[in-house]
Amino acid sequence: MTQKPDVDMVAMSIIDSTMTAVCREMGIVLMKTSYSTIFNEALDFTCALASPQGEMIAQAEYCPSMIGGVPLLVRSCVKEIPLETLEPGDVICHNDPYRGGLHCPEHTLIKPVFVDDELMGFAMTIGHLQEIGGMVPGAFAGEATEIFHEGIRVPPVKIKSAGEDVEEVWKLLLANVRTPRYNYGDLRALIAGVDVGERGLAKLIRKYGKEQFRRNVLDLMDYSESRMRAEIGAIEDGVYRFQDQVEDDGIESKPYDIKVAVHIQGDEVVIDYSGTSPQALGPINATLGVSYSAAYNGILQVTDETIPKNSGCFRPIRVVSPPGTLLNVDYPGPEVGGNTETHCKIAGAVIGALAPALPDRTMAAEGATHTNFVFGGTDEETGEAFVCYAIELSGWGGRSFADGNDATDSINGNCRVVPVEVFETRFPFRTESYILVQDSGGAGLNRGGLSTQRTLKSLDTEIMGSQMSDRHRNRPWGLYGGQPGGLAGTWHQPANTTSWHMIDEAFGKASPSKWSNVRIRPGDSIRFQTPGGGGWGDPRERSREQVLEDVAEGYISADSARENYGLDGAAEAAE
Repeated sequence: MTQKPDVDMVAMSIIDSTMTAVCREMGIVLMKTSYSTIFNEALDFTCALASPQGEMIAQAEYCPSMIGGVPLLVRSCVKEIPLETLEPGDVICHNDPYRGGLHCPEHTLIKPVFVDDELMGFAMTIGHLQEIGGMVPGAFAGEATEIFHEGIRVPPVKIKSAGEDVEEVWKLLLANVRTPRYNYGDLRALIAGVDVGERGLAKLIRKYGKEQFRRNVLDLMDYSESRMRAEIGAIEDGVYRFQDQVEDDGIESKPYDIKVAVHIQGDEVVIDYSGTSPQALGPINATLGVSYSAAYNGILQVTDETIPKNSGCFRPIRVVSPPGTLLNVDYPGPEVGGNTETHCKIAGAVIGALAPALPDRTMAAEGATHTNFVFGGTDEETGEAFVCYAIELSGWGGRSFADGNDATDSINGNCRVVPVEVFETRFPFRTESYILVQDSGGAGLNRGGLSTQRTLKSLDTEIMGSQMSDRHRNRPWGLYGGQPGGLAGTWHQPANTTSWHMIDEAFGKASPSKWSNVRIRPGDSIRFQTPGGGGWGDPRERSREQVLEDVAEGYISADSARENYGLDGAAEAAE
């Protein structure tokens, strides 16, 4: 499509940047007022503004996995709570993955924005609550076999009505979790975020007037659409295919295929998941919202990063995801891992498919797991329950112009790791070591990024732990002759011993990466290693100077320099 000749680009750009600034402010308030480390340290949330029709009109740079789900979330809410029943001061709460949600821990708070009694849009916060009940503390039940194992589901309901708390809803939400005080604080933080969004958007609309605001927002989405169409139109027409796997589902020891066919047709793209494995018995299934969001994520990674992120840039992207498959789970299948472990592999497969067409814009596989470790117990001093959701950082893939990033959260998260000092202050673990893993990045002309390894020792409290992870069996793939990245792993060491054992062997679990309710006793240690990124290009073409520098810095060993890069005597030369 061509840009309209009468578009006021200056006003449109000011409105766009102002709405983005409002979303950023929403996130700052959420971070500063929340109780849990997953919000105030890891920033596992996003903030957005939407039109009355449910179109996303602005968002801030927080968690990418949630962005593509915004339109589905708003539409599902107004389908059950009609627009005409909304009034100023209402706040809707929603987390149901079968009603447009992404996975159960992510709660969406939506507040209508009225100006002179007219509905002009919505302010939205989406945040991952680290405790929602279910079969394990922290909600990542690696052995769940139905949605009911994964915690409370909340259909669209008003948590505030006309500015007043709906006490019955609050009671219901807080009675079903292990940490009601923390959940109360985090929900209040999410509400504080939409309050800021409401005030900021209303102020902007009053400044420019309703009609100009509406016109500029429509122009903004058309502008994003036209720029995305130009990006897609520059790719050679054709069908580009790629395949990746989730190594197992926590229940059965077999892999599940993710098959992607990217159809470039002029200035539009169709992303087809046909041929993907049937839905799994365990909790690695993705909802339709996740499959849409992951497709958008993959395309956004290889197109111009300056395109305004709103529903307009999604218009040229179509998604085909057959129901009853790994990427469109049918009720009541479990799905908590779909938005962490499966989303990133879908986005990575879209990138891998487009690698032949866009070699300078694509990267080899990143770790594609958040190594989600959730745990809980009882505080010995206060008698209060505690729960934590902790992530770890993996390596990103090499690119045509640079090595992969070391120790970076997966492509769908953009989250920070909780600092050691905060982690040890809040929870009864001591961090014994926290290192980059030598040789974990796949060898290449541009090598993959290094992964991390963290060793935790339980101090004086019995802890119940669970994990949702991947890449313990399947290494992240390389591109253009680059080698795969290193594997992940989880090990356990009983108290007063020196022997480490793989977690599945130590506790009789079906999977080394997805398990539930492991009892970690005082004095026990647990070690998490994440996967490294895949390499890009032939390792033998990497310069001698770069290899020597990597050896000197400890990124690769002298053995790897010799075996993978063909450089003998690297250790002596590096000295």
